[in-house]
Order: sequence, then structure tokens, then C-alpha cells
Amino acid sequence: MTAPSIAAPNPAVAESYKWCQQVARKQAKNFYYSFLLLSRERRAAMCAVYAFMRYCDDLSDDEGIPDRVGAIARWRDDLEAALEGRLGDHPVWPAFTDTVRRFNIPHEYFFDMIEGVSSDLEPRRIQTFDELYDYCYHVASVVGLTIIHIFGFRSPAAPKHAEACGVAFQLTNILRDVREDAGKNRIYLPAEDFRRFGVSADTFEPHENFLRMMNFESKRALGYYREAAPLLSLVNQESRRSLSALIAIYLRLLERIAESEYDVLQRRIHVPLWEKLWILARNAFNR
Repeated sequence: MTAPSIAAPNPAVAESYKWCQQVARKQAKNFYYSFLLLSRERRAAMCAVYAFMRYCDDLSDDEGIPDRVGAIARWRDDLEAALEGRLGDHPVWPAFTDTVRRFNIPHEYFFDMIEGVSSDLEPRRIQTFDELYDYCYHVASVVGLTIIHIFGFRSPAAPKHAEACGVAFQLTNILRDVREDAGKNRIYLPAEDFRRFGVSADTFEPHENFLRMMNFESKRALGYYREAAPLLSLVNQESRRSLSALIAIYLRLLERIAESEYDVLQRRIHVPLWEKLWILARNAFNR
């Protein structure tokens, strides 16, 4: 599939794409580096989708918003209206709706995303892995299912592997953010796993048991990376370098978490810029 041209039909759409690219450049971090390996048209589309999803996350996380429940409900209404052609005032809508139309992205993914972030409005204690998987699907797998339409694919197997890729990424984020999430009274690691390893979900003690649990969760995430691996050969060839870089960056983050001996309670593990650029350069020359 050839990427649709983004030659803007009017200045408002062009300005909206520009705004979305600025948001992605400032906030996308791991995602934005992989965008650089895409064609101009696909990169702009990725930025438009990212800007929408970034705003969803901000609505659920920004405690400065006095009525986050109401704000998310209004955002959902605005999404529905925008997809019906009634654009609101937010600068994301012209580029976002243009991208959705050009790449024929199913609308339900965006409503699933809003449902997922809405679940973070209250203190969260995940009980089972099935519950965690459902959460990962709504906040991350739907991202993968969305962006494979921008990457381009023909195989009916691609969505299944994109779903697994999203779960792998979100599990990696959860392992990195254990301390930060606990500070917000959000415990995403399943209560059944805390019981299995004899770890307190309030104190993360005994520490030795916590490390064993983290090793278990890390291996679980690796399983989803393996399940996602066939996706690389299923997206359009011109998009494979970008997807490969994105997976490599997230997988490297998981490796760094393990290499730190799961020191996530004391510091926030990250992939340094030089290493992201190395991954980007390595994939830039792959075909």
C-alpha cells in the first residue's frame, strides 16, 4: 500500500499536522525516534495519532483538572463529533480526522483508548493477570492496532501480533514505573502474583521475594515480545525499519530493568539518548 499523500486541502489541516508534530517531538520520547524512519506522510500521521492519545493520557493523569471524569466524558463526545465531521476547537482534530480517513483506521480503537485511560481515574489494584491484560489491551494494544494501519499491512494475522506487541510494551512500562504508580495508589502488578511470591503490595517487601516476582514479570513480558515478533514481516516493507527500532528501544528498556537487578524502587530506569540514536542508526540501514 502506498502511503496517502498529506497534501493538506486547507491551511487548518496543515497547521494541525504541524502542531501534532511539535507535541510528538516534545513528548513522544521512545515513539518519536522510530517515527523518524518513516516516510514524511506516515510520520505526520503517526504524530497526529500520538497527539490524540497523549491528550487522553493527560486528562487521566493531570490532577490539576478539577473534574477529570467530566473532562474525559467531554473528550469522548468531542471524538464522536469529530469522526462525524463536526470538528471542535482542539488543534488535534483536523490532522487526526484526516489521518483516520486516509489510513482507514477503525474508530473503535480510539473509544477503547478512552475507556482504558478512564480506568486510571480512581486508585487501582489489579487482581489477576486477565484483568491486567484487559487494561494493557485498552491503553496499549489499541495503539498497536491503530499504528499498523499507518504502517500498512495485508495479512489477517497482523492484528493479533500487534495486540501482543502492545501488551509487551505496557508490561515494560509497568515494570519501570512500579514506584511512580504506587505513589498514585495504582498497583498494576496482579495481586495474585504478590500472593504467589509472598510480597506485600504496600511495602514491596521482603525485597528478595520482590526481585523474584519482578524476574517472573519480566519473563512474562519477554513472552509477549516473542509473540509480537512476526509482526515485523507482516507490515509493509517501507515501515519495517521504524517498527524494528520501536521494538528494539522498548526491549532494551526491559533489558536495562533486568540489568539493574530490578532497582525500580530507587530510580527510574531509562534508555539513554545515545543508545536510542544507536538503535535508530542501526535500523536505518536495515532493509
